[in-house]
Amino acid sequence: MPRLAFSAAFGVLALLVVLVLAAKPSSAQTSSAQIWPERTVKLIVTLGPGSGVDIGARLIADRLSRRWGQPVVVENRPGGDGLVAISAFVGANDDHVLLAAPSGSFTAHPLIFKSLPYKPADLLPIARISNTIIVMAVPASLEVKSLAELVAMARAQPGKLNWAGTTGSNEFLFAAFLKNAGLSMSKVPYRNLVDAANDLATGRIQVNVTAFAIARPQLQAGKIKPLAVTNTARAAIVADVPTVAEAGYPELALDGLVGLFGPPTMPDRIRDSIAADVREAIDPVVEERLNLTGQIPNYGGPADFAAAIEQQRARLAVAAKDLGIMPTQ
Repeated sequence: MPRLAFSAAFGVLALLVVLVLAAKPSSAQTSSAQIWPERTVKLIVTLGPGSGVDIGARLIADRLSRRWGQPVVVENRPGGDGLVAISAFVGANDDHVLLAAPSGSFTAHPLIFKSLPYKPADLLPIARISNTIIVMAVPASLEVKSLAELVAMARAQPGKLNWAGTTGSNEFLFAAFLKNAGLSMSKVPYRNLVDAANDLATGRIQVNVTAFAIARPQLQAGKIKPLAVTNTARAAIVADVPTVAEAGYPELALDGLVGLFGPPTMPDRIRDSIAADVREAIDPVVEERLNLTGQIPNYGGPADFAAAIEQQRARLAVAAKDLGIMPTQ
């Protein structure tokens, strides 16, 4: 081969080698570009099996598993007003362990407990999935047909009506409402919220602020009647039931925000990717199942979800001030 041709060929080969080496990512670049998830993803749920939140989490988990090509398992950790599940989630400190919960499981915590095993910043909002339908119900035998009539009865019979609520935000908000309205009702605590719905049906308590999914059997049996929903919009499954705002009591309005949370160390790219996949997972079949389990499908991305939670915290802060309660942190 002539010297000139050999030199040209060698130069071309050297250039190709340089280009290949330049295009090859370093080990650091390879690591940062790895696809998430790399292994099984766990969803820790604050409520027990069969709850609306649990069913929704399992529906989403099934679709995410197919999309990600990795198992997505659901672990129920009920108890302690959500503290059991949240403690397990925070303790894991793993971006493959997510929390599936209603915001009501924790937004009232600083107002209820003297100390907490976590900080609000430990829960990074990823995506809202739905709004839990919360009903304000009374026994079918109670001679009231509206919230206004219930308030009038409570005012006429101070201390004679008993009430129970879903632990957390709604219960806290209702207590503040009673104080501001100058109403005297006796609160009855329940460890099992199903027992409260059953006692409402028999008239042992007269008011129950609870999830529609819990009250549904007694509603269908005609033993209790809903006066309003605390949601800001009517729910299709109980379309004839007004919102508390429509009933004249907007101070009781509060949406149950159900969604996924990650650890604060989770990179934004992973957070945004999960949120996008959750949006795709909420297909018509999932929407129908959510409606049947007492939830209103209502997707929200990271910013939207975080803003809604902060709005809920602000509402509760006003209620806390009314009740003379200072937050713990």
